Amino acid sequence: MVVTWTRRMPGILSGVLLYWAMAAALVFWADRTLPSSSAASVGVKTAAIVLVAFAYMRLTARNATLDHALFVGVTWLVFSIVAELFLTRRLGRSWFELLGSPDSALRNILMFAWIGAPALFARHHE
Repeated sequence: MVVTWTRRMPGILSGVLLYWAMAAALVFWADRTLPSSSAASVGVKTAAIVLVAFAYMRLTARNATLDHALFVGVTWLVFSIVAELFLTRRLGRSWFELLGSPDSALRNILMFAWIGAPALFARHHE
C-alpha cells in the first residue's frame, strides 16, 4: 500500500494543484465581477469552489475516502493562503481575493468551503 501511494503521489498532487488553480481562477473572476463584500459574492465563490470540488472528486478521485477529501481541502486552503501572502508581498498591497477581507466574517465561510467542499463528495463507506 505504501509503495502504491508513493508512486501515485506526484499524480495526486498535480491533480490537486490543477483543480485548485481552476477554483482559484473562478473565485478571482467572481471577486472582480461582483462587489467583494456582499453575501452574493461569497455565495458565488462558494458555489465555484463546490463545483470544482465535485469535478475533482468525480473525474480524478472517484474512490477517494473522506480522509483523502479532507487532505485535498486542507491543501487547497494552504495553497490559497500562500497565494495571498505571495501576491501581497509581490504587489506591495493587501490582496484578499481568494479568502476575502480579514475585516469580514464572511471570510470564515470561504475558508470552510475550501476545506469542506471536496468532503461533500467523498465516498463515505469502505
